[in-house]
Amino acid sequence: MPLAPRYLAADDRYATMSYRRTGRSGLDLPALSLGLWHNFGDTSPFDTQRAILRRAFDLGVTHFDLANNYGPPYGSAEENFGRHFAADLKPYRDELILSTKAGYDMWPGPYGDHGSRKYLIASLNQSLTRMGVDYVDVFYHHRPDPSTPLEETMGALASAVQQGKALYVGVSNYSPERTREAARILGDLGVPLLIHQPSYSMLNRHIENPAHEDAYDGRQSESLLDVVGELGVGTIVFSPLQQGLLTSKYLAGAAPEGSRAARSDSPFLSSGALTEDYLSRARALNDIAVGRGQTLAQLALAWVLRDTRVTSALIGASSVAQLEDNVAALEAGPLTDDEIGVIEPLAQQIG
Repeated sequence: MPLAPRYLAADDRYATMSYRRTGRSGLDLPALSLGLWHNFGDTSPFDTQRAILRRAFDLGVTHFDLANNYGPPYGSAEENFGRHFAADLKPYRDELILSTKAGYDMWPGPYGDHGSRKYLIASLNQSLTRMGVDYVDVFYHHRPDPSTPLEETMGALASAVQQGKALYVGVSNYSPERTREAARILGDLGVPLLIHQPSYSMLNRHIENPAHEDAYDGRQSESLLDVVGELGVGTIVFSPLQQGLLTSKYLAGAAPEGSRAARSDSPFLSSGALTEDYLSRARALNDIAVGRGQTLAQLALAWVLRDTRVTSALIGASSVAQLEDNVAALEAGPLTDDEIGVIEPLAQQIG
């Protein structure tokens, strides 16, 4: 197989991307970051992955987000990224933000899941090996683990920083109250909580609302956005396109062949999501997008970025064209108050 031409990053890569400060830290993130969850495992063409990563960096996307079990199979996204990094991106390491996570199941037995120090430190070491880097910029605990003392989990994150294996730490899928407690524990250890990674979209607005009774301590809680805003913690949101529901893919009312909603094995989306309520709201939102000169996906990205407490939105891409379409969301400028008001009754929790 012939070698791909040597990659030289575009000279104008910082000309159009906007960057946002992560809470009260000194770190800026691009408004749109690239998530490597679905499209960088061994089931995706390697050359397509390479083209997406190259084009993303050329467009100013400096942040690549991974996790230990991204694939499929588990670990393959990090392994593939490591190959791309060695071939293309290593000269630009100091211009990149690389993140990974641990917290979901990764290997068999009692030490390959959840939030113990044993699991988190072992997983980070494995991730560094797969990616071929000495450190990651952000290491996350991927989900709360009520069966492990939060002091142990946060202590493991702090150790990753103290050992030079991560520059910053974050949490994902944590409730508002647990986020507040995690930040307190980390602060006592001298390692600030940099960022939280929750799901958020026009059809999934849970982070705006006060939580129900918290499973961790039973208390009522503030909204997650209120908590991170008060604490000076950044927020990077995943699934801003609601697994494709906030794209033009399903506006005709049927799931196209090969789409997530058409796959019987999809754990995140099924054809049952294509209700009349969803379709009527999605079509109305699409009309608003067209009026702004945007696609529905671009409108959805502009909407999650309307809140200054949201540092960045994670996008996935299966092609360069899809990546470019998403990044073009920034060209139309921020939503006006009048536009937000028109969107508000349509942007409601689905299901």
